[in-house]
Amino acid sequence: MAKQRVAVLFGGRSGEHEVSVVSARSVMSALDPARWDVVPIAITRRGAWLSPALSTAAFDPGVARFDGEIGDSVLRSRAAMDALASCDIAFPLVHGTYGEDGTLQGFLEIAGIPYAGCGVAASAIGMDKALMKALFHESGIRVARYLVIRSWEYTLTQNLSMQAIEESIGYPCFVKPANGGSSVGITRALSREDIPAAFAAAMAYDDKVVIEEAIHGREVECSVLGNEYPEASLVGEIEPDRDFYDYDSKYSSTSRTGLHIPARISPATAEKVRQLAVRMYQVMGCEGYARVDFFVRDDGEVIANEVNTIPGFTSISMYPKLWAASGLSYPDLLTRILELGFERYQRRARR
Repeated sequence: MAKQRVAVLFGGRSGEHEVSVVSARSVMSALDPARWDVVPIAITRRGAWLSPALSTAAFDPGVARFDGEIGDSVLRSRAAMDALASCDIAFPLVHGTYGEDGTLQGFLEIAGIPYAGCGVAASAIGMDKALMKALFHESGIRVARYLVIRSWEYTLTQNLSMQAIEESIGYPCFVKPANGGSSVGITRALSREDIPAAFAAAMAYDDKVVIEEAIHGREVECSVLGNEYPEASLVGEIEPDRDFYDYDSKYSSTSRTGLHIPARISPATAEKVRQLAVRMYQVMGCEGYARVDFFVRDDGEVIANEVNTIPGFTSISMYPKLWAASGLSYPDLLTRILELGFERYQRRARR
């Protein structure tokens, strides 16, 4: 089979920029060189799209490419657009807003370029925790108690907002931006006194804030892969090294967070998690791949947390680790994800 060109899109304007860069580096080094020609296209924190040459140079820690003025917006970046147009498929690895939220997927749809991962609608729902939880609740899927407060509601009526939190959720609770990932902007609030700082942290990233009850139980994750007939991996468990699984706990080199594969739950509960992961994936309309996160209480009750449509692909990320433990190697997983992107594109083209 002739080699195909894959554009790896990474970086971006969100608070998860650094994670995206690490994910891209990991993916590019693992893609089968006998099957794929890799074309890196970086997006700076200011939204400039870089040529493949500048994108490659940006990986050099001694070259400050991502924060500079090099590059231009997507509409004026001729070198990046020519490179993208020359590729057979794109692999978006831009975490967070302007990448994982359906905007980049919509751009690729308009451009007629096949791409890996979820489509526009599933990506948009997956990024907005408020919409996602409402969809799961409507579908009869158990989620933690939650409340949505807009920034202007909180600004105008702080006391009423706090009263609503205390009556509906209680403490401890989690305060998080509705749109975001990698636990950026999330605070564990223990009392009313913690709420102002928690809202300030969340509103730095979004105008819509989700307040969610703190669930006591194990944090487990399941990787899902497929289009019309998705499959679930083994279930893994996160054992945070602090009060909750925050950004540093996920990515810091000093983190002592434990990963247990398989999860320390009963086989029956693990199977329930796997079945529910596939159901949530389908309810959202996901295709390609996604990671589905849960809480499991001590009595075995499974509570849906969220679906991550572009999970981390770093060397320590749970998504590829779960598939490796399930018998699918990292390079083969990446090839399968790209093949699923081609399959979806060809299916839609036949309409």
